Amino acid sequence: MAELNEEVLDKEDIKEDPAVDETEAESSSDEEVKTEESDTVNEEAKSDTEDNDGSDDAPKEKGKWKKGDKKLDALKQKNEELEDRVKRQMAEFENFRKRTEKEKSTMFEMGAKSVIEKLLPVVDNFERGLASASDDDKQDPIYEGMNLIYKQLTDELDKLGVKPIEALGTEFNPEFHNAVMQEETDEFEEGMVCKELQKGYTYRDSVVRHSMVAVAK
Repeated sequence: MAELNEEVLDKEDIKEDPAVDETEAESSSDEEVKTEESDTVNEEAKSDTEDNDGSDDAPKEKGKWKKGDKKLDALKQKNEELEDRVKRQMAEFENFRKRTEKEKSTMFEMGAKSVIEKLLPVVDNFERGLASASDDDKQDPIYEGMNLIYKQLTDELDKLGVKPIEALGTEFNPEFHNAVMQEETDEFEEGMVCKELQKGYTYRDSVVRHSMVAVAK
């Protein structure tokens, strides 16, 4: 009897083992199904993401480019307007600078001419005094001092651009000469300056004082 019972137990154990195996197989099968389902969900999500990246963003990106082009055109137009405004202002400033320099130069020349006109009589007096000195007076130190002062004065005027007008022996020119009389002379031809009564001067090619002359007839 004991032997029979052991055989029965062995058979029951043999019957229970397949059940356990079936349970384990079912659980592993369920895990595989869950894994497959998870992979499927991940693939679908990835596909949706790729579709969204490719389809939804493309029109937005295209719209951004169009919007960017409009902004770029507006910036270019604004830049051109600013450049044109700057060029106009620079041209106006350059014209103002040139006009100001010309006015300053004109005012300076007018002031210089006024000073030179006042100095010319002093030069005339020096020349008259030196011309009237005798040979004995020329040996006097006072004469030598006056002569040195006269040369210093004329040298400074020459540096400033003050030049004497050539008159004696030249053809009469009303732009430089002021004829106050006519004289008959065989030394000069008719229409020539035969005598210089007062020396004339120019300052930077403009007449400060006309030469006072006598013209041969």
